[in-house]
Amino acid sequence: MSSGWIVLGIIVIIVLFALGAYNRLVALSQRVGQSFADIDVQLKQRHDLIPNLVETVKGYASHERGTLDDVIKARNSAMAAQGPGQVAAAENQLSGALGRLIALSEAYPDLKANANFQQLSGELSDLENKIAASRRFFNNAVQEYNTGIQQLPAALFAGMFGFTKKEFFDLGTSRTEVEAVPTVKF
Repeated sequence: MSSGWIVLGIIVIIVLFALGAYNRLVALSQRVGQSFADIDVQLKQRHDLIPNLVETVKGYASHERGTLDDVIKARNSAMAAQGPGQVAAAENQLSGALGRLIALSEAYPDLKANANFQQLSGELSDLENKIAASRRFFNNAVQEYNTGIQQLPAALFAGMFGFTKKEFFDLGTSRTEVEAVPTVKF
């Protein structure tokens, strides 16, 4: 009879560990989802700002059609991207195109002095800082989640519960392109 209680006690402990691990992984997974949604909100604000910025630049630099078209194409691609990997790649292209667009202001002093352009540039700069902070928060949440599914006792149950490794929001191979200072040609 006492060995039956011991077996039952061990089973109860295993079930409690499994429930605790499951609940912790669900919470970590929700945090990853919430932090990606935060990035998405910031990116949507940036996407909404871009047409106004393009229109302002178009008024002063309409013959810079290639740069303007690149920004619009990159924006459309970024809006259609799904998942952290695709979104990161598309947003990196958009950041590069926006960098070239902002660099145009150096070649057009009237554009650079335009109050609307200055306001939009300031808003874009603010959004870029918020996006960077959101990316850091997301990557931290992913790191905690990925660590959580690899630690004991959760590692014993994570696969059974369908918890798999998540992708970081990384600049990847285009990091040098994003960090490069845009060239201005006169």
